[in-house]
Amino acid sequence: MTEDLSPAERYQASRLRAAELATALAPFRELYEFGLDPYQIEACEALEAGKGVLVAAPTGSGKTIVGEFAVHLALQQGRKCFYTTPIKALSNQKFADLVRRYGPDKVGLLTGDNSVNGDAPVVVMTTEVLRNMLYAGSQALRGLGYVVMDEVHYLSDRFRGAVWEEVIIHLPESVTLVSLSATVSNAEEFGDWLDTVRGDTQVIVSEHRPVPLWQHVLAGRRMYDLFEEESDHGGRGTARREVNPDLIRLARMENQRTYNPRERRRGKMVREADRERERRQRSRMWTPSRPEVIDRLDAEGLLPAITFIFSRAGCEAAVQQCLQAGLRLNDEAGRRLVREIVEERTASIPGEDLHVLGYYEWLEGLERGIAAHHAGMLPTFKEVVEELFVRGLVKAVFATETLALGINMPARSVVLEKLVKWNGEQHADITPGEYTQLTGRAGRRGIDVEGHAVVLWQRGMDPGALAGLAGTRTYPLRSSFRPSYNMAVNLVHQYGRHRSRELLETSFAQFQADRSVVGISRQVQRNEEGLAGYREGMTCHLGDFAEYAGLRRELKDRETELAKRGATQRRAEAAASLEKLRPGDVIHVPTGKFAGLALVLDPGLPAGRTNGHRGIEYHDGPRPLVLTAERQVKRLAPIDFPVPVRALERMRVPKSFNARSPQSRRDLASALRTKAGHIPPERHRKGRAPAADDREIARLRAALRAHPCHGCDEREDHARWAERHHRLQRDTRQLERRIEGRTNTIARTFDRIVALLTELDYLRADEVTEHGRRLARLYGELDLLASECLRAGVWEGLNPAELAACVSALVYEARQADDAVAPKLPSGAARTAMGEMVRIWGRLDALEEEFKINQAEGVGQREPDLGFAWAVHMWASGRSLDEVLGEAEMPAGDFVRWCKQVIDVLGQIEAAAPRDGSTVARSARKAMDAVLRGVVAYSSVG
Repeated sequence: MTEDLSPAERYQASRLRAAELATALAPFRELYEFGLDPYQIEACEALEAGKGVLVAAPTGSGKTIVGEFAVHLALQQGRKCFYTTPIKALSNQKFADLVRRYGPDKVGLLTGDNSVNGDAPVVVMTTEVLRNMLYAGSQALRGLGYVVMDEVHYLSDRFRGAVWEEVIIHLPESVTLVSLSATVSNAEEFGDWLDTVRGDTQVIVSEHRPVPLWQHVLAGRRMYDLFEEESDHGGRGTARREVNPDLIRLARMENQRTYNPRERRRGKMVREADRERERRQRSRMWTPSRPEVIDRLDAEGLLPAITFIFSRAGCEAAVQQCLQAGLRLNDEAGRRLVREIVEERTASIPGEDLHVLGYYEWLEGLERGIAAHHAGMLPTFKEVVEELFVRGLVKAVFATETLALGINMPARSVVLEKLVKWNGEQHADITPGEYTQLTGRAGRRGIDVEGHAVVLWQRGMDPGALAGLAGTRTYPLRSSFRPSYNMAVNLVHQYGRHRSRELLETSFAQFQADRSVVGISRQVQRNEEGLAGYREGMTCHLGDFAEYAGLRRELKDRETELAKRGATQRRAEAAASLEKLRPGDVIHVPTGKFAGLALVLDPGLPAGRTNGHRGIEYHDGPRPLVLTAERQVKRLAPIDFPVPVRALERMRVPKSFNARSPQSRRDLASALRTKAGHIPPERHRKGRAPAADDREIARLRAALRAHPCHGCDEREDHARWAERHHRLQRDTRQLERRIEGRTNTIARTFDRIVALLTELDYLRADEVTEHGRRLARLYGELDLLASECLRAGVWEGLNPAELAACVSALVYEARQADDAVAPKLPSGAARTAMGEMVRIWGRLDALEEEFKINQAEGVGQREPDLGFAWAVHMWASGRSLDEVLGEAEMPAGDFVRWCKQVIDVLGQIEAAAPRDGSTVARSARKAMDAVLRGVVAYSSVG
């Protein structure tokens, strides 16, 4: 091609190549065997130019390369880079990757569990660790040049999302921020916010999947393509995709009756033919079993595969079903290699624990290339599954959706058993964002030519709805930021109350709330222009017509109020008169379809009022059942009696009277007419209207007549403009109230939190008290409760196991809420201390209600959960794993995770506890050592 260029063009091209080679990006690109994608190059060039970047790209598209370039730049410039991840598993994986590239001297790791080379120029950490560093003013922040926030879309997380915003807001201005996110539909909005709080930020969005994704539905023995023409291969092009008509026919066939029941009489041969046709149709639509699915994928060359099952028990059952079906996905050499790796990784686990953990059943599955992956598994076991899967020695993994949000573990295929999952409250359809996240694991870059997403046919499946899930790119990022007690004292300590309030107003949550009122603000502006025009139209040369219109409105409102009051009083009098009726009373129904003479059969009194008669009771007022003079039996309503009614006569209702018998009705109606037909209906004269004697109305009428505008010839014209002005002004005020409700919401919540903390003497204006400094060291949902327990000395004198049990109530939350069974608790001092913790929480809960701090909005202290206290007390007391898990009825993975969280909070309590005359700090240190043993100690990921 260069031969076709002119000498000048060749010179220009050589200069461009030289300039490119002089950049930091050129040697970085040499580190990879494959070329970088255009969006990766664009992001890296922006970083080198000194800009912050937000990169939003599909799962598995290689956006972490941009984060690795930030590491490269930091090392080249002699500065530090912090690489943050949402979960410890990701931190461990990224730490291992960077150590392989740059060596152990240059890379460190800081998580809640591990601290490795924390002073290195590149440190991988969980986001919470960086947040705590910022509040503590850590020396490690010196020389920090870059922060990579991997999986930044976690800021939508209801429980932990606020941490991401805290970090973004509080990082020093000199730090360049690299934000890596899954594909979100409002990346530009998030980028605008980053631009506001962090300075120049370039937004790079890529919808392109490097490995095309094909969508399928597996029904019976056949695998159908979801789309008839999939020329855009999961987002590469712009071709329109139509749902496969074969699938639509299949769904229609399932919904149709296979034969008409009326044709059953047509003979045996016809019925047999119908049944045979039905059997053939059903044979095409059955949902294959789990072993059949794996067998089919293996035959099609679509392994390794991850099958998402939204249940831990379902994942374990799937492995057992495959083993019982005799599936073997590894050859003998693979089996031997799996056993070697597993035995090496689990060598530190004591032999007596292996049986308790189900090790041998788990190993059998691994040797055959089959495994489960969920949060209830021991972390070590999960790590082994991940390693074997990446190495191709496990080819079928049955996982819960947590795997889709976790570590880098791509597959050739992803299988979804169902499109419905339990969200903690109900079974709900998965969202387009969740579908994208789950299927994003399909297709391994550099290994697979294409990825495959397979959905199993389920009864009642709608192919059109599935196509909508697969084709929708809607995954909006929504802030979950809320101020907490710990955040409040840390902010006030560093910045003072006023500056803290201003900082919180820069949060993404407030940014989104403010943007949502832009349209309302524009409407208010248009209304203001309309109001100006109306004011001009109602201008009167004789005086202030706005004042005159106000008097007219006051008069009208007063007259309406009195009329309503009169109507209410008349209804009450009418209802009272109905309650006095008894069976046998002859009345005159004043209005309605059945107006005229009537005999009361049942008074139909309101619930709770019997008037000596056990009739039918109603909650909306008396509803008497009457016989009219025209022989109709009807249940009347209060609306039929706008005025009071009284008994004109009394007559006996025969016991033999049957309302359903025409003869009975005719005889009794005849007796009614004979008895009372001559009595004329009572005429109710309208009394004097309340307005006639009302002093306020008299005053307003006098003021109107005395007003200068009353004599204006164009008075009614002006009044029409004034009425329009009033209505538009009323609407405008409603819009302004809506704006006020959405603006400064975060700051108002902060003000309420500060007021409560001032009441409890944690803050005094801009001063943080000793109690406040203790609270600043306590992070977590129940930070204020922990601080109050330290303050009240609730944990003084407790031994390590008792303290661990008490602390567990601060972190543990049962998976099944509202469990009716009271948890088992340790006796003695621990039980007493936990009782005191619940009492303190009750006092705080009442205070929060007083200060309008609402737990439903994600702010405030939930009730402590005592469900893990007995298990952790046993463990810290030295009991065996078998005994503890048996008593706790809890999977090993959950047990380890909760123990790790207890250890984390014990560490905070040790740091925050008083030093003089207190036993808590020493007991907390011993409790950490007592819990961090055995299965908890050798599980490197929590």
